[in-house]
Amino acid sequence: MDETIAEFIKRTILKIPMTEMTTILKAWDFLSENQLQTVNFRQRKESVVQHLVELCEENNASLNDAALLDIICEDVDLFDMKQFKSSFKKVLQRALKNVTVSFRDAEENAVWIRIAWGTQYTKPNQYRPTYVVYYSQTPYAFTSLSTLKSNIPLLGQALTIASKHHEIVKMDLRSRYLDSLKAIVFKQYNQNFETHNSTTPLQERSLGLHVNMDSRIIHENAMEKERVQRVTQETFGDHPQPQLEFAQYKLETKFRNGSILAEREEPLRCLIKFSSPHLLEALKSLAPAGIADAPLSPLLTCIPNKKMNYFKIRDK
Repeated sequence: MDETIAEFIKRTILKIPMTEMTTILKAWDFLSENQLQTVNFRQRKESVVQHLVELCEENNASLNDAALLDIICEDVDLFDMKQFKSSFKKVLQRALKNVTVSFRDAEENAVWIRIAWGTQYTKPNQYRPTYVVYYSQTPYAFTSLSTLKSNIPLLGQALTIASKHHEIVKMDLRSRYLDSLKAIVFKQYNQNFETHNSTTPLQERSLGLHVNMDSRIIHENAMEKERVQRVTQETFGDHPQPQLEFAQYKLETKFRNGSILAEREEPLRCLIKFSSPHLLEALKSLAPAGIADAPLSPLLTCIPNKKMNYFKIRDK
């Protein structure tokens, strides 16, 4: 690939917001899905761009390829952060006489918003603000838990109008760790990997078995452990998991025929909650530790793909 084309592609990619990077690259359709999976989009933007340029060199990108990428980038509406802030503030202040809104620009085209809520008759409470992180050109916003639930619809309206999106997506996903929420929502976290990082074949790894154990039992144990490792890897991959503290499941089901309570009209309701300082890593370790069978239930492993850790399970 010519150096001028490489420089043109580099400058074009640098203009793309990180939150739009994968969307635009997939629309370009020049790099394969396997190539894109080799890119760590969570590292510094300069490193991401360098890796992408190298992939373009591997594919011997032409001037027409580079021009198509530039056209796709131009097709994306440019986001005016100044206009977003002004519009967001106006919506809140028109609805509430007493409200304080403060902004702080952050990396990756994000803006932190601090809102101190008041009413028509009381001043804003500066000790109980709501914090919002909004990423430009996306329909997603991350909010802290608000003590004034009545203001949540107004907050959503302000975000929708200011961002010029049809709606701000509401998701049943909660965590204290913003980076983990970002990784899940923006798909910066890839759950499935095709290769294993370890250079030692599974058959050669120590199984911790007694040397005098029957060779047939050793073989069966080795095969089972290899199966568990393979299934766990296919489900979670080798990379660190996004950090979530819990997953909550609300179950509502009717009693079945044959049960002494089958005639009861009121359904059975229960709440199950799994909690851990690092829930997904804990789930990943269950089968290899022999605590659970592999594969785990999809209700436990689907959390990153479904982008939620609050579930409601009802009869179909």
